[in-house]
Amino acid sequence: MRSYKTNPFTYEVIKDALIATGEEMFIALAKTSMSPIVYEVLDYACGLTNHKGELVTQGNGVTGFIGMLSFMVKDTIEKHGDTIKEGDIFIINDPYKGGGSHLNDVGLVMPIFYKGQLISFVANKAHWTDVGGKDPGSMSTNSTEIYQEGLQFACLRLFSEGEVNDPLLKFIETNVRHPEISIGDLWAQVASLRTGEKRLKELCEKYESEVIIESMERFLDQGERLALKEIEKLPKGTFELSDLIDDDGITDDQINIQIKITITENEFICDFTGTDTQVQGPINSSYTGLVSSVRTIFLAITNPAQDINDGAFRPLTVIAEEGSVVNTSSPAPTSMYWESMLYGSELIWKSLSPYLPDKLTAGHLMSVCTVIMGGKHPDKDGDFLIVEPSVGGWGAGNNQDGDTGQFCILDGETFNVPVEIAETTYGVIIDEYSMRTDGAGAGKHRGGPGVIRSYRALTDNQFFTASYGHHKLNVWGSAGGMDGSNNEFLIEKADGTVDGPFGKYNQYKLNKGDKVVLKTATGGGYGDPKERSKKDVENDILNGYITVEQANRFYGYSR
Repeated sequence: MRSYKTNPFTYEVIKDALIATGEEMFIALAKTSMSPIVYEVLDYACGLTNHKGELVTQGNGVTGFIGMLSFMVKDTIEKHGDTIKEGDIFIINDPYKGGGSHLNDVGLVMPIFYKGQLISFVANKAHWTDVGGKDPGSMSTNSTEIYQEGLQFACLRLFSEGEVNDPLLKFIETNVRHPEISIGDLWAQVASLRTGEKRLKELCEKYESEVIIESMERFLDQGERLALKEIEKLPKGTFELSDLIDDDGITDDQINIQIKITITENEFICDFTGTDTQVQGPINSSYTGLVSSVRTIFLAITNPAQDINDGAFRPLTVIAEEGSVVNTSSPAPTSMYWESMLYGSELIWKSLSPYLPDKLTAGHLMSVCTVIMGGKHPDKDGDFLIVEPSVGGWGAGNNQDGDTGQFCILDGETFNVPVEIAETTYGVIIDEYSMRTDGAGAGKHRGGPGVIRSYRALTDNQFFTASYGHHKLNVWGSAGGMDGSNNEFLIEKADGTVDGPFGKYNQYKLNKGDKVVLKTATGGGYGDPKERSKKDVENDILNGYITVEQANRFYGYSR
């Protein structure tokens, strides 16, 4: 490890200031955004890198974006290099490189100069409600090429030396369905970047730019040391596993994904070679999506409390064949990319859970369970558009029951849209939002229940699209615990007929009084259900987690 000139006390102050800068950028974006999926759900991420594009710190938010910010910055450096000037801002959502996921996740990158020297970049990535394409919300379960999914920004200059690119802004405005929301979120992202720029320059004024640059390098090296220290404690060897993704939304064929994990004293290698090739439907993941998924579970295994930086990931290697479903190439569609991306963390989680019971629970809902719904608003002029993820159940651990009503691991530190906000903003009534007490996930420690949520249409000719992955297989239990349940949804028509259940559906037509019923998975159980204490079983009955009949059947309970 290199030696440093900055004394350790000053370094700690600067490190905390850099972390605070990432958090302030995060708050600034939420406070100024225009869409509920940003200001309520917090489907975005903010961070800063060093001048080489290595992530130094990232604010809380979507774990699925861990790593994407640095890929965005590095792509900006590669494409624009010496032409990058102070006041430039670049816009990027390329799903195949440059930190891409799907086209809705739009990133901005801004260089930070101090006295003519490039010292850092600030970046953010936020889910836009709409970026054009064939369907409202720009996400479809049946798209077959990227061109059907919306606008592609291949690292373009949005600002040039402080001057906005008005033709590009006008182009965006005329090609999205809700320009006031999308453009509003763009300006919120710009405000977030400028907040980061202001704080970085203040630090340079106080400590000099060389001290800040050195502190960033020290922060990265510290992250690497901490990761290596934790890897030493992990079981060594090779661990292999394969699993099946439900389907691609076009055919019913299941898709194979496999991994070989190799852990040594100083390396953590994840090799997805042998995974099926990219598919016709929109569940393909970019390589950066896969890397972010792997990084999320790697942090959970090594040091979940650590502040995120690229140094912590130096011992980590992710291998995937180009053109596979987890390292897709153009023009493959990616709008529902998480349905394959999540398996990056899932396979590692499931492979190592028997060896790391204090860190890894049984399985969880394993899908973002995205809902897209729109149509004429009953009380306002114009249309409404819902774009939101769904919460569900998490698996039990060796010393605790699973959590209820949490987003999947990809969503991270995000929230659901409150019922009051949803009914005020959208043209629907939420008839039910309750626990899914299906009795699944029984164990010495039981899995957390999924949820049931229902939307009732208040006008004719509304549409509903959803992708509820892990529909065909139940969530896995651990150490003798029973499996949880699956994710599914159905349609209850106003005339009483029921259609479904489904795992995916694109543009289902709803009329007034029709109801969508959404059901997310209960997490897997941990340990033999017969070992659950009678008191815990009785408390579960009392609190409505299970029925008396379920207690008898799964736990052998009798009064």
